[in-house]
Amino acid sequence: MKVVVFTLGCKVNECESDSLIQGFIDLGFTVSDKLEPADIYVINSCAVTKDAEKKSRQAVARALALNENAKIIFTGCASQKNPNEFLDKKGVAVITGTFGKQNILSLLDKSGVFVYQEPSVYEEMPCVKSLKSRAYVKVEDGCNNFCSYCVIPYLRGRVRSRNYDSVIKEITAINPSEAVINGINLSAYNFNGQGLTGLIKALKPIKNRIRLGSLEVGIINKEFLTALGELYDFAPHFHLSLQSGSDSVLKAMNRKYTTKEYLEKVNLIREYFPNAGITTDVIAGFPTESDKDFLDSVEFIKKVGFSDIHPFRFSKREGTVAYKMQDNTQAVKKQRMEVLLSTKKELKQKFIKSQIDKILSFLPEEFKNGYTEGYSENYLRIYVKDKVLSKQIIKVKIVGEIFDGALAEIID
Repeated sequence: MKVVVFTLGCKVNECESDSLIQGFIDLGFTVSDKLEPADIYVINSCAVTKDAEKKSRQAVARALALNENAKIIFTGCASQKNPNEFLDKKGVAVITGTFGKQNILSLLDKSGVFVYQEPSVYEEMPCVKSLKSRAYVKVEDGCNNFCSYCVIPYLRGRVRSRNYDSVIKEITAINPSEAVINGINLSAYNFNGQGLTGLIKALKPIKNRIRLGSLEVGIINKEFLTALGELYDFAPHFHLSLQSGSDSVLKAMNRKYTTKEYLEKVNLIREYFPNAGITTDVIAGFPTESDKDFLDSVEFIKKVGFSDIHPFRFSKREGTVAYKMQDNTQAVKKQRMEVLLSTKKELKQKFIKSQIDKILSFLPEEFKNGYTEGYSENYLRIYVKDKVLSKQIIKVKIVGEIFDGALAEIID
């Protein structure tokens, strides 16, 4: 029998899906991570925005279009938020939430709603089996921040961290070219009183490239950056969550930093890793964001000089503080998104130009339209005009701009 594990949303969902993929392989199933004909579909959903929830629901219809008799298991944040919404949905036989995803492997012959209680400790899942070039390794779950716009703490629960030995064992077992360390709030990692810096120090013997998922600005200090620099192969890419470049908006968002503190941490990163890629997320049209706040935000984004930004429109999430705030109009959000997308293009082009003639480490991911595509250590999208069969990291020289990234040549 064939199983498709289809993932929407964050990298943590990808980690959990990769674990399920390995679990299904161990049970003797043929497994894919793409929507294609199959007997069973596991849809790992997202609810961070209304659009993400909509896409999660649409995935059910897309699966049934491929096999109307398939069994569908719907899991993740969308079903944790409202499991009853999927009870009468055609084809959905099993509904689970964000907790107890490892139990999905034992629910194949069952039907109904299986939404588990929040665990008090980190839940271990099968060792990951990634069908991609890099492996995502989950080390933390939950969030205690309660940003005023975010529903995730209500769906993922409180912070729970994985022990060092389990993390090291998984990376050693899969031996990837690159391991991406992830968590719902990775910066809050804390196992036996040892924070994320302690985990990084424990990973020092690992002979694989280590990349980090999204970080909060509070984790950035000299000890943390020193520990990263002492890794065997650290990918200097920092996805440092911003959300707004206006101090008044940050306060309304319940973010625990100012723009001044944020910029100081960015400058500290660049002291330790001068060629680092620094990316971020930015919300367009948060309820309290005035025209001036938005202009201040754009100015700050340009001042930081991100290598890329991920802008998205504010989406009201029921149950959050911001849900009750007077929302900006869709027209305002659209206009601000257009400005942010233009700023994104400007910043990306500037970063790409800064990399021309530099030697970078490139991890091939796929061959498409005559180019091998992948990312450098500092998360620059790279295109090589050769079909690279190896999934190993190779050295390339950046020679120009192309598509949404950089054109590179392989160095012999």
